[in-house]
Amino acid sequence: MSPDPIRVLVVDDEPMVCAHLRTILGSAADIDVVEEAHHGAAAVRAVETHRPHVVLMDLRMPGMDGLAATERIRSRPDAPVVVVLTTFDADEYVLRALRAGAAGFLVKSTPPEDLIDLVHVAADGHTVLSPEATRRLVAASADGGRHKEHADGLVARLTERETEVLVCLGEGLSNAQIGKRLYLTEATVKGYVSRMLVKLDCANRTQAGLIAHDAGLISR
Repeated sequence: MSPDPIRVLVVDDEPMVCAHLRTILGSAADIDVVEEAHHGAAAVRAVETHRPHVVLMDLRMPGMDGLAATERIRSRPDAPVVVVLTTFDADEYVLRALRAGAAGFLVKSTPPEDLIDLVHVAADGHTVLSPEATRRLVAASADGGRHKEHADGLVARLTERETEVLVCLGEGLSNAQIGKRLYLTEATVKGYVSRMLVKLDCANRTQAGLIAHDAGLISR
């Protein structure tokens, strides 16, 4: 029996953008675009109704914007993965969405084949964010000093090995890549990541990775 398809909600105030994304994602046999929404309030309602696995979320929309919608959606106990759709990757607004729980972002000009691959990556619980983009975003943050102080306090809770794993998350590595670098099994890495997310009070790997950048653990 084939696995259930990945259920995707597309959120953008431009119907043409939604139609474009629906066409691309609909070409994948294992992806089902369950609904489109054109503002944040509609996105929140659609999540309640359709229970998607992944939400592709535009940020700048009339009424409830994508940032507020992301915060609402990620506060749910059964929250789907939220991936931001953006035109400009070095955008402090995107960074705010990542801190609110988004798993990463996609530039709207992403090639179709890459878009499909990245939806699979997001559905599997991995970060949809390159280390280079993270560095640009953190550098663009207007209140980096406050975030560094907070991040330093959180990192102080970790063991030396957990800090090494955190650095790997900040570099965007998968569990398999972390295991190879640190000579650990994937299962062991998964255990470290799970414990770290609790210690750092993070909703996902992306938020943990941002803490690594805020604390200055990743070379610029």
